[in-house]
This record gives sequence, structure tokens and C-alpha cells, in this order.
Amino acid sequence: MQAFITAVSEWMLPLLIAGILVAGLVRKVPIYNTFVDGAKSGFGTSIRLIPHLVAMMVAVQVFRASGAMDLLMQGLSPVLHWLHIPPEVAPMGLLRPITNMGSLALMADIFKVHGPDSWIGQLASTMQAASDTTLYVVTVYFGSVGIRKMRYALKVGLLADLASVLGSLVAVYLLLGPMPHA
Repeated sequence: MQAFITAVSEWMLPLLIAGILVAGLVRKVPIYNTFVDGAKSGFGTSIRLIPHLVAMMVAVQVFRASGAMDLLMQGLSPVLHWLHIPPEVAPMGLLRPITNMGSLALMADIFKVHGPDSWIGQLASTMQAASDTTLYVVTVYFGSVGIRKMRYALKVGLLADLASVLGSLVAVYLLLGPMPHA
């Protein structure tokens, strides 16, 4: 069964690309020209998004470098202790909605200290996979079409991120048991 799963995962992307090409040929779509046209429009979208992305990255770096993240974690420590969220992974719950690279860097640090197969490493991996970069997604999607008023999108996205953090904790607790104490 494992060999079958490995084979399917290795061939899925090439087969998907081949399927798209075959469907384009069957429908007599000029595949190369369509690809180039899409790349051209994607480039324009990228240029429009750069200011939004730079502003968000600068804000995240200032937040971390100023020590505000540490102060926030100290303020949240009673709640984190009550929820049994290890202080090592708590910043991931705050960084993941903002920046993928920041949360990946934090997860790599957790792996260096505790190992990827540790309870904390498993929790960090689950949190990384269970949530999305909500602020990045809102910036890209809303910024690309010029939407200024987000209404409930940001609130719902951040609420979903909170649910993913708590859900990750519950899932790891149910699958691996309580966190072992060192």
C-alpha cells in the first residue's frame, strides 16, 4: 500500500500537467500563446501587489525586532498555560496568519531544539499545515482587484486561524497523548 501511495504522489503532478495539455489540444486551444498571455497578466498583478507585500513584511519585522512579540507572549502566558499551549509554539499561532516564512523559520528553530518527531515538533508541524497566511491572502486577493473594504473576511479568516491552532492542539493531544514533561 505504501508503494502505491508513493507512486501516486510521484506521478500526480506530471499527470495533471499532461492532462491539462491534452485537454487544451482536444479543445484546440493555442496552449503556448495562452500560457504567455497568462504570464503577462500575472506579471502586472505582481507589480500591483509589491507595495502591499513590502508593507506587510516590514510591519512583521518591526513587530518582531521591537520586542513587541515577546511582550505579547508574556502577556498571553497565563492564557497559554491554561490552554496547555507550550510557549515554544505559541508565537507560531500569531505569526502563521501573517507570514509563512516567519512561521517556517520559527518551526525550524523548534526542530533544532526539540526535533521534528518530538511532541512540540509534531504540534508545530500540525499548526503550520492546519492554517493559512490569512493576512497575506487578504492582501493578495483583495489588493489584486482593488477591494478596500474587507467587511468580514479578515475577522472570519483570523477566527479560522484561531480554530486551527486549537484544533492542532487537540489533534496532537488525541494522537500523541499529553505533552511529556522534560
